[in-house]
Amino acid sequence: MKLKKIASIVTAALMIPSAFSCVQADETFKIALGGPESGSQYFMASQFSEELESLTNGKYSTDLFVNSQLGTEQSTVNDAAMGLLDFSVVAINNITPFSPTSGLFTLPYIFNNEDDVMKVLKSDAAQSVVDNTVRDAGVRIVGWSLSGFRYLTNSKREIKTLDDLQGLVIRVPKNEIMIDTYRAWGINPTPMAWSEVFTALQQKVVDGQDLSVIDIEKSKFYEVQNYLSRLHYNFLLEPLIMSESIFQSQPKEVQSAILKAGKLATEESFKFLQREEESAIESLKTQGMKITSLDESEWREKVVKNVWPNYYETIGLDNINKALTTLGREPIQE
Repeated sequence: MKLKKIASIVTAALMIPSAFSCVQADETFKIALGGPESGSQYFMASQFSEELESLTNGKYSTDLFVNSQLGTEQSTVNDAAMGLLDFSVVAINNITPFSPTSGLFTLPYIFNNEDDVMKVLKSDAAQSVVDNTVRDAGVRIVGWSLSGFRYLTNSKREIKTLDDLQGLVIRVPKNEIMIDTYRAWGINPTPMAWSEVFTALQQKVVDGQDLSVIDIEKSKFYEVQNYLSRLHYNFLLEPLIMSESIFQSQPKEVQSAILKAGKLATEESFKFLQREEESAIESLKTQGMKITSLDESEWREKVVKNVWPNYYETIGLDNINKALTTLGREPIQE
């Protein structure tokens, strides 16, 4: 951690010692992670934990449980909603079944680059998603892991065109928007929980999948996949969610510390992505993966035309247009 950052944290902590002097005992929150200890989820959760402990003078700490030790990502959303789990970091597509508005972040090609993501996360559109997730799912998004675009990998052949994709068995998360996206591209994907993916690839149950390149490298998918296509249809956002009932049970000063720690961890996650993505690409090359770039104009055209309109009602056309306006793009006129 940089000295400047340490100084800012210490200053913030010194400003609120009396707020936490009434806490009689340390409290340790549990954070569930679907990914490995070295991945982008873990980095963001670790940063959040460090910030929270500093902001509360060590009164509040966390334990991190990696590799789906506490259940699948969707099951941890349910557990948090019921107040059985404090926190979880999950792919945004695992929130959508509980709160359809969050499908905004899963619309194919809603983002063109990482800067687009940060702009929208700071916008009214993102706040609407946060508010609706509290209302619909009983969990509160307190921070974001920016894990990168979901690059497509497979064990069969190099993919440069939609024709190359045909006939492959591709795993996708259990998310209707992502399933519809692949159907628009002409194939019927295989929905599957994250915890099952590596084994399914290893046993050739599926030929391929898509995931951020950092997590492809950290999860050692190069052991079971030969080809990677730098696709940009979906940016993998992984919110840090907290049980709303547990959040509301905290003193106001603790709630503020949680939200501030989440914001700081989100900023660090963005820096982590910028720092680690290209090095992960180079690592995969050394492991023998064939890396391909592609013209995505046809891919984009098919899904914007055939997938987006199906979700105007559930996501809310006003929310989509808020995001588009934030990005300097033309709003959709029905």
